[in-house]
Amino acid sequence: MIKPILLSTPHMGDRELKFVQEAFETNWIAPVGPHVDAFEQEFCQVVGAGYAAAVSSGTAALHLALRLVGVESGDEVFCSTLTFIATANPIIYQGAKPVFIDSDRTSWNMNPELLQEALEYCDRIGKLPKAVVLVHLYGQSADIEPILKACNQYDIPLIEDAAEALGATYKGHSPGTFGRIGIYSFNGNKIITTSGGGMLVSEDTQLVTKARFLATQARDPSPHYQHSEVGYNYRLSNVLAGIGRGQLHVLHERVAARRRNFEIYASALENLPGIEFMPEANYGRATRWLTCLTIDPKAFGADREQVRIALSKQQIESRPVWKPLHLQPVFAECECFGGVVAEDLFAHGLCLPSGSNLTHKDLERVVDGITAIHYNN
Repeated sequence: MIKPILLSTPHMGDRELKFVQEAFETNWIAPVGPHVDAFEQEFCQVVGAGYAAAVSSGTAALHLALRLVGVESGDEVFCSTLTFIATANPIIYQGAKPVFIDSDRTSWNMNPELLQEALEYCDRIGKLPKAVVLVHLYGQSADIEPILKACNQYDIPLIEDAAEALGATYKGHSPGTFGRIGIYSFNGNKIITTSGGGMLVSEDTQLVTKARFLATQARDPSPHYQHSEVGYNYRLSNVLAGIGRGQLHVLHERVAARRRNFEIYASALENLPGIEFMPEANYGRATRWLTCLTIDPKAFGADREQVRIALSKQQIESRPVWKPLHLQPVFAECECFGGVVAEDLFAHGLCLPSGSNLTHKDLERVVDGITAIHYNN
């Protein structure tokens, strides 16, 4: 039987089990605990953040972030369009409405010039957004400085969705640490994982303290159960935080492995007609969480979907890049500034198997599969 090659699977080591065993031995299984505290502190050291709150998912972290900056029912929130739907769903949770911003070609992330134009237009009509949610896509930072400058010009809080970009850099610093709040994900397919989990970071200790409060059902300080605000069950468990601590120790190794995957793919495939890889912007270092490319069907001889299906028949998982949120039926009534770039990337873009535990033989199978598709068409 042919071994399946999957897109991005968890990659466990030895340290994770040690921390989990410690949680079992101390019977500290419930949410919060010493591993949670240590994970938050160690994470801050790795990314250079001031304060952190470990929560149950990146989506939970983003929901908390929106609430913390005051997003309410009827507000509008600017959001990257080329991203997973989890970026925009929490905007709906708050009763607000997403307004989508197109990508640039340099990084595939939010176009800073288009954001500036959109903010200028909204200022003229007296309808500025309550916040901007900026995604750092596929392990690469967006061009943060002009985006942050545009937000500061109108006193709009910037929330960074760095769910896919842990380990990347922007001018030597970690994306997710520039805006008012940053969020990260430790979902099973991410560069490090806690099975399910997320992190909220900020330089504002009061915001992070409030995030922890809201994430534990907003229980008031009282010997009995008293609640003056609506909260959520969003805190990370001590067991999963132990996994996260172990994973954090090998983050640099995981980044190196993903970048190695990209280099092997690029070396073998970049000279094929019609193949272009997601560029690495000159302002930072990408993790290549997923190796992504675009396919020109006329030059290559097959389109993105034909390549995906052909690889699937060989037990090789690949996926289209994110379908832009402004094309999603659930957001059909939402406004979008631009959209052509994201639509083109979706039409031609493909994500290749990129796990840090892939072998050279796995990568060769993928390369051979794509090469064969070209020469057989």
